[in-house]
Amino acid sequence: MKVVFSANQQRHAGQKELTEGALVPCFERPERAEIILRYLSEAGLPAPVAPGDRGISPIAAVHDSDYLSFLRHAHEAWLAEHGPEAGDALPTAWATHGLRKIMPRRIDGCLGYYCFDAGTPIGSGTWAGSYWAAQAALHAQGLVQGGERAVYAVTRPPGHHAHRALYGGYCYLNNAAIAAQGFIDAGCERVAILDVDYHHGNGTQDIFYQRDDVLTVSLHADPRDSYPYFMGHSDELGAGPGADFNRNLPLPLGTDWLSYAEALSCACAEVKRFAPAALVVSLGVDTFEGGSTVALSHPCLGLPAHWGGHRRFATSHPVRAGEGGYVSEALGRNVAGVLHGFLDA
Repeated sequence: MKVVFSANQQRHAGQKELTEGALVPCFERPERAEIILRYLSEAGLPAPVAPGDRGISPIAAVHDSDYLSFLRHAHEAWLAEHGPEAGDALPTAWATHGLRKIMPRRIDGCLGYYCFDAGTPIGSGTWAGSYWAAQAALHAQGLVQGGERAVYAVTRPPGHHAHRALYGGYCYLNNAAIAAQGFIDAGCERVAILDVDYHHGNGTQDIFYQRDDVLTVSLHADPRDSYPYFMGHSDELGAGPGADFNRNLPLPLGTDWLSYAEALSCACAEVKRFAPAALVVSLGVDTFEGGSTVALSHPCLGLPAHWGGHRRFATSHPVRAGEGGYVSEALGRNVAGVLHGFLDA
């Protein structure tokens, strides 16, 4: 299995986020990629290949141009407004219920226009890091399109919470959606995205909610209990041409392995029925004990077995894009375990 990663992704290094009423060091930081890469090397996977630069066009096929311009220039606008020592940019006001969405002139307002939480800072390297994470996903898509059996893109910062014109949840560009659109633009008629992160892939759902060429299936903690709270319910099935092409399988707190395995089997069956020409897996590994309140001793380690049981997918060549997982040795160990399981399935 090939691994894709760019050192430029580490240029994103947020300093502080607002969590439980306090400004604390960011949980999503460069060490996450370093741990994953070390464990992949120790597990015998090949050294990562650096992605080429396919430009902004494949990213703009998923995200709005005004949003991309904002992301690219937000931190310099923040420093211009608040001074060179201002640090990372975080919003303090949001365009929420009942308020008008008219673009503010000041960067503080623009942040709240495009962001939905206070835990996703924009720093001097955020655009570069996010851009190259997207390029890693695109490179993985291209390798699979060219015949590779399976490819893992170490997409850090992650992406599945990023909407077409909205960021949050440590996500700025939606890597999985960009890879899926890459498959569509390369001639695949049907693509599936399977999201096994602990948190709902609200951005991925939003991007494809009214489309019938991309099936989105997300297995996650019940949004009534867990972030992102306001999307991810089972009755969200798609709209317009996309009606019946979105599936959410929310799980209650404390879900054990047997219940998780049943839901995972249902998710894989949904993908199988769709018969995609390509599959993108949003591989979050934050369901393990100590990393979340879904009580699995190892995250998603049953996914390879379920994949093996459904090998009659239209493709056996998936792209896997990294999503969640806290900084710990378990992060690297779990990613390596899942990938080895796929290779053995």
